[in-house]
Amino acid sequence: MSTAPPSTVALSDHFARALPELAVPWQAEEAPAPRLLVLNEPLATELGLDAAWLAGPEGVRLLVGNHVPDGATPVAQAYAGHQFGHYSPRLGDGRALLLGETGHVDGHPRDLHLKGSGRTPFARGGDGLAAVGPMLREYVVSEAMHALGIPTTRSLAVVATGRPVHRDTLLPGAVLARVASSHLRVGSFQYARASGDVDLLRRLADHAIVRHHPAAAEADRPHLALFEGVVAAQASLVARWMLVGFVHGVMNTDNMTISGETIDYGPCAFLDAFDPATVYSSIDHGGRYAYGNQPRVAEWNLARLAETLLPLFSDDQDQAIALATEALDAFRPRYDAVWSAGMRAKLGLSADDDRADTLIAQLPTLLQAGHVDHTSFYRRLATAARGDTEPARELFLDLAAIDDWLTRWRSLGPDADAMDRVNPLYIPRNHLVEEALTAATAGDHGPLERLLAAVTAPYHERPGLERYATPAPVDFAATYQTFCGT
Repeated sequence: MSTAPPSTVALSDHFARALPELAVPWQAEEAPAPRLLVLNEPLATELGLDAAWLAGPEGVRLLVGNHVPDGATPVAQAYAGHQFGHYSPRLGDGRALLLGETGHVDGHPRDLHLKGSGRTPFARGGDGLAAVGPMLREYVVSEAMHALGIPTTRSLAVVATGRPVHRDTLLPGAVLARVASSHLRVGSFQYARASGDVDLLRRLADHAIVRHHPAAAEADRPHLALFEGVVAAQASLVARWMLVGFVHGVMNTDNMTISGETIDYGPCAFLDAFDPATVYSSIDHGGRYAYGNQPRVAEWNLARLAETLLPLFSDDQDQAIALATEALDAFRPRYDAVWSAGMRAKLGLSADDDRADTLIAQLPTLLQAGHVDHTSFYRRLATAARGDTEPARELFLDLAAIDDWLTRWRSLGPDADAMDRVNPLYIPRNHLVEEALTAATAGDHGPLERLLAAVTAPYHERPGLERYATPAPVDFAATYQTFCGT
């Protein structure tokens, strides 16, 4: 490990000092030939980092964890979790490291975290490495989600390590540098509760309050207010996933943040044809994390968080359970409110027009029956609001049904311009993501750069980007699967 980089790179070890029971000091494996593949220069600027320095030799070594500034203590974080419903008491960062916390222009700290930096004590038999393709997938999809206005971890850089990774075939290795409000998860609380150390649980909850839900500190029951804040944040987040057709793919409790940010873009994808039963993940054999199941899975995960916090809610177990149940019961109304408001916006309708409710309720059935592309429909609907219904109606098989729906919808005076501001034209369409990742793995970054240019400005139509607004070929969509990448 080399000497510290310039003083402009300052990483705090606050988490490691505040919660040493959840932090194992560790260091990244040496990358034999690190090479920058993509750098998020606007994000670097937000973090107060010199993009030019990050792109240079010492900066690239920082981005793979081989160059650590003074004051930083890289750690692998400990957490537990329910994976596909089955509890694992000891998961943790098996191939990741928290380098430390850095500043941000909004005044709130950010974690700088590495993924694919080598084995840690939590590796559980894995090699601790990551391949170029999956790390670029997280870069593309997380930056697209940010552009869509959905709370998310961000991607600062992907660096090729020069080390091959053994999967089904031999692949080039890479490290993702990820930025988040924090990496506290439901699984972090499950780990603390399982330890039997109530003081650790309380310190973790207090840390989460300071970091993410500071208003909870002023409540009569701060830890209950923390839970209420997480419930509200996650209800809003998942509703926004549903509105854009995002399928997370692996909603284990260790993949649900306390901040309300989307995290861990493994077997994620976006809907092609609308169908609540859509599953893209190759490991989700029972459809537990299907698109339409995401709200109830989030609620289930939050129930597991509530269980961990019971000792902090009240000394009386029955009262603690009653308080937790009442707080959790707020999830569905909060989710419904965000989703309903979002649907009204997507349809260009007034927030206080009750006539929209029937239209909203009928639309999923029409979309599913017609195998209608989720993203294309809403953009074409804005054209219908301007008077030309043909581009929207030609997506459907039952023309009588959609004509009736369109007539009733248009009678409410939808705002086409407002619709274009909330309905994306460009998303990371699955066939284009795969095309870009395949090319980048082979050394051609052109498709990746063009895809990023489209999805990071998703609402503004631009000439020459027509293929980025076009649904996948039917034969592709019918058989498409995503993989975890581990």
